[in-house]
Amino acid sequence: MPVAHAPSRTLALLAVAGIGAYSLQRYFSRTALAESPQEPPVYFGGGGMNLTSLRLYSVQIVNHNTKRLLFELPDKDARCGLSLTSALLTITRPKGRWLPVIRPYTPINDFREPGFIELMVKKYPNGKASSHLHSLEPGQSVTFAGTIKGFPWSPNKFSHVYLLAGGAGITPIYQLIQGVLNNPEEKTKMTLIFGVNTEQDLVLRDELDDFKKRFPDRFNVVYTVSDPSKTADGSSSPSNPSYKQGRITESLLKEVMKGPDEKGIKIFVCGPPAMEASLTGYRNQGILGKLGYRKDHIHKF
Repeated sequence: MPVAHAPSRTLALLAVAGIGAYSLQRYFSRTALAESPQEPPVYFGGGGMNLTSLRLYSVQIVNHNTKRLLFELPDKDARCGLSLTSALLTITRPKGRWLPVIRPYTPINDFREPGFIELMVKKYPNGKASSHLHSLEPGQSVTFAGTIKGFPWSPNKFSHVYLLAGGAGITPIYQLIQGVLNNPEEKTKMTLIFGVNTEQDLVLRDELDDFKKRFPDRFNVVYTVSDPSKTADGSSSPSNPSYKQGRITESLLKEVMKGPDEKGIKIFVCGPPAMEASLTGYRNQGILGKLGYRKDHIHKF
């Protein structure tokens, strides 16, 4: 999930009060752990408030404004317990701020793998939470406040899923892609259209291209770059035939999608507000509505 709009002062105050109350409850009830001592502990699986401080294990620079942050769970055998399309609330205290900053981030790691949570965080010019997270070094910690559950995904409910992602909106989309394709019980086909500003913004491209190679009959990805002639620093970039030029437009959707009469489809949209408004519009009057897709076809993260 991309970085949310700034929470209100009321939300921050309620969070501060809730932290104290929840700390007492957590002292008497360790609901974050699995009930059986023989089973690996499970964190965040129950949803709702679940304060947990996790240590930053490593930092990987992706591009000029994006980092991958790998956090350790308290037990190396622990599982995060998250369901597909879930996000985690972070509570940070940037320098000079009295009230905490609360933001949701979507983990991008494979939930089957134990011991860690990985976030991919884009730093925004005035982003208090993202700037703070980018400043962290291995060994420092972040408080996670609990889970935000997303779309209730059911295996094989849809025959074909279209995924329309823009910029940092790729994170919940990628979480869904890997969760579906890594599940041997799944047969769902997936088509991703990923739009960005520059080629350097095509994050997770190696992983996406690998999925395309591993699942050629079930997964396809189309990249489109608004300004392929420019790099992130403004310098010129040679043309690249591996992606299309421009935004996610009506003509591109007509080219890639089979139309609203296709059976068993679902469309997931996640990206900047302007992109989502263009695609979904008001009362389904965006590009997708003009192409004949119904409101129940579409889900916005």
